Amino acid sequence: MIDRVDKNEPLFLGIDTGGTYTDAVIWSEGSGVVAKAKALTTRHDLAVGISGAVDVVMKRAAIHPASIKLVSMSTTLATNALVEGQGGRVALVMIGFDEADLGRDGLKRALGTDPVVFCPGGHDVHGKPQPLDLAGLDRRLPELAESVSGIAICGYFATRNPEHELSARDLVREKTRLPVTASHELSARLGGPRRALTTLLNARLISMIDRLVEATEDFLASRNINAPLMVVRGDGALVSAAFARSRPIETILSGPAASLIGARHMTGLENALVSDIGGTTTDVAVLDRGRPRLDPEGAVVGGYRTMVEAVAMRTFGLGGDSEVALKDGFLAPRLLLGPRRLVPLALAGMAHSEAVSSELERQLRASHPSRMDGRFALRTGLPEKLAAGLSSPEAALYRKIGPVPRPLDDLLSSNSQNATLDRLVARGLARIVGFTPSDAAHVVGRQDNWNAAAARLGAELFARRRDGRGQPVAAGPEELAERVLAAVTRASAEAILETAFAEDGLDGPATVAHSLVQRAVDGDSRITRLSLGLDRPVVGLGASARLHYAELPGLFGASCIVPEDADVANALGAVVGQVRMSAEATVSQPEEGIFRLLSGSEVQDFRVETEALAAAEAGVRALVAVRARQAGAEAAKIEVSQEVKASTIQGRRMFVEARVVAVATGRPRIAVDQPAAREPAGASSD
Repeated sequence: MIDRVDKNEPLFLGIDTGGTYTDAVIWSEGSGVVAKAKALTTRHDLAVGISGAVDVVMKRAAIHPASIKLVSMSTTLATNALVEGQGGRVALVMIGFDEADLGRDGLKRALGTDPVVFCPGGHDVHGKPQPLDLAGLDRRLPELAESVSGIAICGYFATRNPEHELSARDLVREKTRLPVTASHELSARLGGPRRALTTLLNARLISMIDRLVEATEDFLASRNINAPLMVVRGDGALVSAAFARSRPIETILSGPAASLIGARHMTGLENALVSDIGGTTTDVAVLDRGRPRLDPEGAVVGGYRTMVEAVAMRTFGLGGDSEVALKDGFLAPRLLLGPRRLVPLALAGMAHSEAVSSELERQLRASHPSRMDGRFALRTGLPEKLAAGLSSPEAALYRKIGPVPRPLDDLLSSNSQNATLDRLVARGLARIVGFTPSDAAHVVGRQDNWNAAAARLGAELFARRRDGRGQPVAAGPEELAERVLAAVTRASAEAILETAFAEDGLDGPATVAHSLVQRAVDGDSRITRLSLGLDRPVVGLGASARLHYAELPGLFGASCIVPEDADVANALGAVVGQVRMSAEATVSQPEEGIFRLLSGSEVQDFRVETEALAAAEAGVRALVAVRARQAGAEAAKIEVSQEVKASTIQGRRMFVEARVVAVATGRPRIAVDQPAAREPAGASSD
């Protein structure tokens, strides 16, 4: 493969940092995938996993660092954090809202125990301000500076006039060093609570994405790879690393979006259902006429509907590292998978062989099984400063957890401490080790890259747990493992069908759960013979796709294609995409004869509609050009569209509102120096 690469051809490096693995590919437009490699993601120090993958792929490609002209990265870290309920502790500042607004759009649930500050102020639908009072925020800032990792600000109708958000943002920056996000920077859409939710999640993710970008930049510098660094956004577009750092919420579904781009590139298919199974999640989306479908209402991740424009992706808490549990209360309890991700016993046993295996053997010697058998906890290795704001019970338990897995039957002294441990996991400070589908694959010899002995011990412990009749849930570790792997395939089929039904306008979960659909998937034919089919093939992606998707065609009557490079589809998709940025302006009529333009943070009034629309178009053209440059585009093509709402009353046209949108697209800038010789390398309410 290497010999056929033109030595003067620019090479691109694609990186995908997932929950379990970090992937790397070297790609060129003329030669395709030149080399690929994988390494375990190291959450405590992301640079370790990145270097493990990139150093290997550079060596396999036998290229000089100067040959790399562009580096592009996708990640599932933000998606995984939201699915698993993780993220930093942040404060939410609500300007012009009241307590009742927290009950809308899942905002209160997302906020949890994080602090919220209400300030008088905000604007009306036409951008007219109410009196602003930030005294309450000012008083809280000294305490917040020590107890949160970021601040999110949302003002009432800030999309019509962002001045109050800007004032609050300036105050936070003046009094603290905390990263701060204002809602108008993320979305121009109405709907205050959902915009506040999006801003809150963005603030939670800043430190995580910041660490990822910093680790990548430091590594590239250490290897003398002097090329622009891009990040895949949730809609599949590329943006500069600096842009992604300020708006990390836009990287939710980054990895899945990159996988769609990669699937299209690898298969050439115009229409397909793409299912990407990773360690933590399975992401299913539709490829339609060669392009990913975008969700017009905003991405849904972790049960939250955001205002982030992203691929119409359905994310399920199902992966190779999903928690395997039993649904109690039944004579024959069934297996449950996910949504929580565990560290597989085989993986923990590879890194801490004696500590894990000796404890599993001890538990097997016990005369009776325990719910805590095969479960351990360890720290994630995050900096101590991110443990700020822990309660006394949380801090006490956190001190007992160390870098080496400790069995839960030794660590937890009461049932109440389970909830305490769950809160530490949700904060990203601790991780739980336990039996997963990856362990099941090791037990039956379909995976062999980690510690198979630890996986087998875990399977023995799980298999001897009792059902409602007092019998073991499985005859042995092999039987349990086969049942777990079959459950993953079945759950994968249901995830794909749920997505297809939802895209057809049906209630996806309810339709899949219907007895007729279940009978069709089971192949349970009686007098009525039932079957299901899809109008397009399924493209299976992910390192374990061949393992878990081999039996899919028999469940829903569609072919399943697993491309040669399915294991690095995200990293490949990261380097074959384009920069795509948009800017939006609105023109409203607060009173007859006044046309008010809001473009970016600028508010202008005009007397003539056509002048306001012309100014709006000029404004969004200029704004999107700047954004495209900031996002890393080389030479962007700009297209502008207008949507004017007007009504006719007694034969007279009445202007209501106009929306002007500019979209800029282009390939990212690449390093321009000549490549060195090749050599082996080391509405009215908001």
